[in-house]
Amino acid sequence: MILQFTLTCFIYIWIAIAVVLFPLQIFVSAPYGRHTKTTWGSMLPNRLGWILMEAWAIIAFWYFYGTSFNTNVYSLFFAVLYTLHYSYRSFIFPWKTKTKGKQMPVFIASSALIFNSINAGLLGYYLAKISNYPVAYFIHWNFIVGFILFFAGFIINYKSDDILINLRKPGETDYKIPNGFLFKYISCPNHFGEMIEWCGYMLMVWNLAGVAFFVWTVSNLLPRALHHHKWYLQHFKDYPKERKAVVPFVA
Repeated sequence: MILQFTLTCFIYIWIAIAVVLFPLQIFVSAPYGRHTKTTWGSMLPNRLGWILMEAWAIIAFWYFYGTSFNTNVYSLFFAVLYTLHYSYRSFIFPWKTKTKGKQMPVFIASSALIFNSINAGLLGYYLAKISNYPVAYFIHWNFIVGFILFFAGFIINYKSDDILINLRKPGETDYKIPNGFLFKYISCPNHFGEMIEWCGYMLMVWNLAGVAFFVWTVSNLLPRALHHHKWYLQHFKDYPKERKAVVPFVA
């Protein structure tokens, strides 16, 4: 009981940190991708950095989940969904992108390793040790809604990434205006899709670790999308002015 109380307090503090950092990230863009800056210290290849920090999310999750392996079919199902997502983000997505020659600060990759260690570790531990799902959990409203949102978000994220990747022809590294699909309404449907995906996951797993994971996802991706939107407007005079940043018709 003492351990669970301590863990609960830690998660609330971890969520509070995400909330506190959110406005800071609104004003300061993370220096990678189109916002890369060499003033943030040592650099490493963009693809390598991406693989390291995303693959670590799988390792951290399974380290904590595997210490007390939960054979509950729902815990296993959620573990598999998590692994499928990060397997794609770690080993497929980086090789699809056309980022040859681009770099990211070691600081960003290191920060992501810490972020993934905590979020993935908490999620793995909760699913293995704390969460307990009933036999007919699949008919509960939160599982149904969460399942739909998770896969809808994944499809939006995957489709949007595919459009962005295919904007560049072989050998090209410049940025272009994306069109089609949800790009008709927002600048960053890939981030929109990922936020929906993890909102759905939070509803399905129905635990505090899932809430923390979603809050941190929004805290990172929403400011990122706002910076992307501002960047598009600054760099393309013909950029569609009616587009919002990340939520259709809203913001």
